[in-house]
Amino acid sequence: MSEAGLVETRGLIKNFARPGGAVEVLKGLDLRIEAGQTVAVVGASGVGKTTLLQILGALDRPTAGEVIFNGADISRLNDDQLAHFRNRSIGFVFQMHHLLPEFNALENVMMPCLVAGMGRAEARKQAVKLLERVGLAERLGHRIGELSGGEQQRVAVARALVLGPKLLLADEPTGNLDSRTGRRINELILELNRDLGLTTVVATHNQELSSLLERRIRLVEGQAVEENQRAGA
Repeated sequence: MSEAGLVETRGLIKNFARPGGAVEVLKGLDLRIEAGQTVAVVGASGVGKTTLLQILGALDRPTAGEVIFNGADISRLNDDQLAHFRNRSIGFVFQMHHLLPEFNALENVMMPCLVAGMGRAEARKQAVKLLERVGLAERLGHRIGELSGGEQQRVAVARALVLGPKLLLADEPTGNLDSRTGRRINELILELNRDLGLTTVVATHNQELSSLLERRIRLVEGQAVEENQRAGA
């Protein structure tokens, strides 16, 4: 692993243009996340949790500053390079599943593989393996509308991991789920982190979930404040 750690931000600034002038959401934010860690990003609504995850995952560019991934500044990549980086290195799980309702669970999980140019047979093999891993072996052929909310989120997790990313970014992954189902998704995320060696960053208001992760980072006035770290982490 690079000395810089798996993920690091240096002087991260993000502004958004508004009719009354630019709004600065991230203000020189510095953050270092080591390989394999689980990190909760917490804070009030509107402080920039989703913005930070989108920049870490190369879905958005910072106004200024650097995003370092294994020693390389991804903020300097062009659009095509960023797209390739996202597809190969990052897994995303959102509050809204963003699954394709016209396809079944298996087809949804195969999609990133096909976009990456993998053959259908290998894509199917990889997708089946991940869906079995998240407990959906009996639901492969079910369309998204035939699945429960928890099952849909498990499909989303499988889709996020099907290409073997190094970094999993989850934005309020249990926000639309009841407490029991949300707890199962929390357990699944932690289990996959342990078994697959993933680095996992979760933006959440869920105190139960944030308490299970190794680190909790609170966003305050555009800065990252280390709030706690579990003993022995």
